[in-house]
Amino acid sequence: MEKTMLTFLLVLSSLLTINPFSDAVDVINSTHFITDGQTLISSGGTFELGFFSPGAALKITEPGILALVNGSNSIIWSSNTSRVARNLFAKLLDSGNLVVKEGNDDNDNDDNYLWQSFDYPTNTILPGMRFGKNFLTGHENYMSAWKTSEDPAIGDYTCRLDPTGYPQAVLRRGSVKVFSTGPWNGLRYSGLPGMKTAPGFAFDFVLDKNEVYYSYRIPDNSVIPRLVLNETGFLQRWTWMARNQVWALYMNLPTDNCDSYKQCGMYGSCNVQNNPICGCLRNFVPRNSEEWMSTDWSNGCVRKVALDCGTDGFVKYSGIKLPDTEFSWFNASMNLQECELLCRKNCSCVAYTNSDIRNGGSGCLAWFRDLVDIKELYGEGQDIYIRMAASELGKYFAHVVVVLIQYDEFVYVFSCLKYDVADSRREDHKILIVILTSSLGVILLSMSFELWICMRNKKYLKLKSRSGRSEESDGKDLELPLFDLSTISKATRNFSIDNKLGEGGFGPVYKGTLGGGQEIAVKRLSKASLQGIQEFKNEVIFIAKLQHRNLVKILGCCVEGEETMLVYEYMPNKSLDFILFDHLKSKLLDWPKRFQIICGIARGLVYLHQDSRLRIIHRDLKASNILLDTDMNPKISDFGLARSFGGNEIEANTSRVVGTYGYMSPEYAFDGLFSVKSDVYSFGVIVMEILSGKRIKGYSFMDHQNLLGHAWVLYKEGKSLELVDDNIFEPSYVSEMLRIFHVGLLCVQYNPEDRPNMSSVVFMLENETELTRPKQPGFFVHRDVLPSDTSSSSAYASSANEITITMPKAVSVLPLILAVTLDGNLT
Repeated sequence: MEKTMLTFLLVLSSLLTINPFSDAVDVINSTHFITDGQTLISSGGTFELGFFSPGAALKITEPGILALVNGSNSIIWSSNTSRVARNLFAKLLDSGNLVVKEGNDDNDNDDNYLWQSFDYPTNTILPGMRFGKNFLTGHENYMSAWKTSEDPAIGDYTCRLDPTGYPQAVLRRGSVKVFSTGPWNGLRYSGLPGMKTAPGFAFDFVLDKNEVYYSYRIPDNSVIPRLVLNETGFLQRWTWMARNQVWALYMNLPTDNCDSYKQCGMYGSCNVQNNPICGCLRNFVPRNSEEWMSTDWSNGCVRKVALDCGTDGFVKYSGIKLPDTEFSWFNASMNLQECELLCRKNCSCVAYTNSDIRNGGSGCLAWFRDLVDIKELYGEGQDIYIRMAASELGKYFAHVVVVLIQYDEFVYVFSCLKYDVADSRREDHKILIVILTSSLGVILLSMSFELWICMRNKKYLKLKSRSGRSEESDGKDLELPLFDLSTISKATRNFSIDNKLGEGGFGPVYKGTLGGGQEIAVKRLSKASLQGIQEFKNEVIFIAKLQHRNLVKILGCCVEGEETMLVYEYMPNKSLDFILFDHLKSKLLDWPKRFQIICGIARGLVYLHQDSRLRIIHRDLKASNILLDTDMNPKISDFGLARSFGGNEIEANTSRVVGTYGYMSPEYAFDGLFSVKSDVYSFGVIVMEILSGKRIKGYSFMDHQNLLGHAWVLYKEGKSLELVDDNIFEPSYVSEMLRIFHVGLLCVQYNPEDRPNMSSVVFMLENETELTRPKQPGFFVHRDVLPSDTSSSSAYASSANEITITMPKAVSVLPLILAVTLDGNLT
C-alpha cells in the first residue's frame, strides 16, 4: 500500500523559475499542514511538493506518522512509521527527498529519519537515491511507471536491479523482460557504454552480503538530472536547463531494436547496422534456417559441433554487451586464469570473463545456461570466453605488423589478425617481423598491403599504436567494422555524381543508403588529396573510441584495392557553413537554434578536452566541420588533424602547422604551439560567425581587419548588437545575445592563458553570471600571401584551403623488432 498510495504525492523535480517567497515553507509539523493548492518548497528553491487531486491534506498525525487524508479526514495513505516519537515534522530537502524526523530542524543527518521518500522511488531516481535491495530487511527500491502521463497510478512497466546471478538492471512489462542493461562491470553497465561519458556524473555500485544498490551523484550540483521510467516503457535521463527552464533529454533506453531482450535468441548477436540485424556468433548456425531468413530469430542459434567436456577449449569474443546474467555465478577475488580453470572443470559452464574491467580486469563471472541478449558494441564492448569443441579451435594466431615513420614524436603500428580463434591452453606462438628501411614509399606500400590483409581476413579493422604518448585506446585494440567495396558502391549508386555531397581535403563525400535503409555518408580518399593515411588513422583512432551526442558517429571503413573510405552517419542538414552563410538557408536558423548549436559545440569540446580518457585537441574546428542533424543539433566532425594529450601534458609543439586560416589561434599559426586553448579560440571564432552570419574572412569591415577586429571595435564602442545578424534579432533575446558575444570575445583573446576552458564556457553560456572584461583578440591583418577561401565547403570533409607551415625537420624511420603474441600484444 505504501508504494501505491505514495503516487498521490507529486515531487516536482524542476527548478523554480523564481526565488522562494519569504513565506514559503519546507516543513510541516503537528500544528501546520498543507492542503490542496498549497505546497512545500525546499529551502534552496529547487524542489516543490504538491497534490494531484483536490480535497486532500498532508499531515503529521499521532502516533507520529506522515499521512495523506481526504476531505472527511480519513487516512488514504500513511508512512506507517512503527517507531513512536515526539515533536515530529516533515521536511522537503533540496535533494528532493521528503523526510520525517523528530527533534529540531537543525540536523539533516539521515540517521534521524523515521521515513524518507527516497526509499520509495515510484517512476523517478534522483541523485543520491539508492536503486537496489537490502538483503537484511528485504526492502527494495525500484522504479514503476505511471499508468499514463497524467495518471500516477502504477502502470505496466517496472525496472529493478535484479540480484539473481550477477546484478543487472532489468526492465519488465508485467513479468516479461523487455530490456536489460547487462551486468555492472566496475565502470558502467555492460550494455550502456555511454554511461562513462555522462559529464559531471559519479556512479556508485555496492554489492555485499547486506545489500546491492546503484546510485549516482553530481559532485558540483551544477545541474539537476533525473532518471525516469515513463509510461510507455522507456528509461530516460533528463537534465534541467536553468537558462531555458526546461528539461532536456540526454538518454532514452531502449535505443534501438537490438536493445529488445533476446532479440536474436540463444547465441545470436544483434547489430542494427547489419541487414538483417541478427546473426549467429562465430562457430554457431541458425537453429532453423527458414525461420531465420524470414526474420524470425526467436529460436536463435546452435553450435556447429557438439561439446565434449574432456577436450573443450574456449574462444574469445570481443566487443559485445555481456549476455543476460540471471543464471550466472561470480567471485570477486578470483583472477581470469582461476576463472578459466573453474569453468573448464565444470562441464555446465558455458562461458566466463572478468566481473570487473578496471585496472586490467579482475573477478570471475561465469555462465551456466545458454547465452542470450548479446549485442555488438565494437570498441565499447567487452570480452567473453565461450566454451567450444576442440575441432572448432583455431590452429594459429598470425599477425602482419608494419612500423610507420616517426613523425611528430609518434611511431604508429598497424596490426590485424589473420586467424582469430585459438585454444587458450596453447602456448604463445611468436612471429617476428623486422622492418629495416628508410624508404617512406616502402613503408606506405607495406601498410597498404597490411590493410588489404585485414580486409580479407576479418570484418573488423584492428588498430594499435606505440609511441611516447598513449593513444586514446589505452593500449587496447580499436575495432571498426569493415564494409566491402561492393556494398559501398551499391549504396552510393557507384559513386554517382547525383549522390555527391561535396569535396574537401580528404576527397569527395557521397550520400549512400545501405540495404536496410540506413543512410550513410562516405568520405573517399582522393589520390590528389591533401590528406592521407595519417589523417585516416587519426580519424579511426579518435572517432571510433569517442561517443557523445555532439560528436559525429563513424560507422566503419572500407579499405580495398586502391580505395580508402570512411563511413559515417548521414547528417541531413549537412554542415553549419552550408546553412549559416547562405542568404536564404540561414533564415532556418533563428536565435534559439543558433544558441542550441553554440551550446552543443561547447559540450562536445568539454567532452574532448576533459571527459574523454585523454585530452583531445581537434586542431581544425571550423563551421564546415560542424554537422547538423534533423533537429539542427551540432556534431563535431573530422578528426584527421586531432592530437591527444596524456598524463599532465597541457601544451605541445609541432613544426607542421595544419588547419584553416582564420580559425587558428595565433600561438599555433606562428609558433606551432597548440593546447586545449587553441580549440577555445576556434570555438570563439565560430561563435562570432553564428552571431553575425558572416565568415571570419571574405567580408569587408572598413578598417577593422576581419570579423574579430570588427567585433572588438564594436565592443569598445558599446555597439555590440550591431554585429548580430538581422535575420535573428529579437528584443526578447538581447541580453542573451550580448552575453554570448561577450563569451565569444573571451574565447578569442590573444594570450591563451586569458581564454577560459570549455567547462567554464558552458557555465557562462547557460547561466546569468558576471563576466570578466575581455582583452584584445588575436585577430589577423589580412595578408595577400595567405590563400583565400575559394573552395566549396562540404559536410564530412576537411577543407582543402588549409594553411600549412612546415619547418625543416629530419624524418626518421626507427628500425624495430616486434614480437607479436597470440593475444595481439606488442612486446
